Amino acid sequence: MDRRQFFAATAGAAAATVTLPSLTLAQSATIVDLAVATPELSTLVTAVQAAGLVDTLAGPGNFTVFAPTNRAFEHLPHGVLESLLQPENVGQLTDVLTYHVSGAYYPASAIVGQRGRIPTVQGGYIHANGRGNGVHLNGNAAVTTADVMASNGVVHIIDAVLLPS
Repeated sequence: MDRRQFFAATAGAAAATVTLPSLTLAQSATIVDLAVATPELSTLVTAVQAAGLVDTLAGPGNFTVFAPTNRAFEHLPHGVLESLLQPENVGQLTDVLTYHVSGAYYPASAIVGQRGRIPTVQGGYIHANGRGNGVHLNGNAAVTTADVMASNGVVHIIDAVLLPS
């Protein structure tokens, strides 16, 4: 799948799924700024705050973040999110969140060219594959909005929470 096919496959789903922030300063907005300005990412913002990762994701870097929507978090089994947000489970929450982050810059065109393996800050890999209907991660999460550019990286909005194995 080339870049044009990727964008064609994700464009329709993106418009229906997530309303992106209308930031006129998008080039200077960090990943955290973009997430805070996007109502559909409020659960992710809460989780990032609970894990103490705000400063990291607002800091300098060339991050790639696969950002699950609120609806994605709602599809976790009953009680999982509530449990992860408990202070005694901050280590598990951090593992889940850092599994959604790569320390390298992967715009959509690079995801398709990554041969299916994207290294994460958590230490694992996200497996990506291009299908006729878009790009899927770990076989179950679809990229619904690609290439939301931030000053410190790129965000791809996804429709499922990725869990490290």
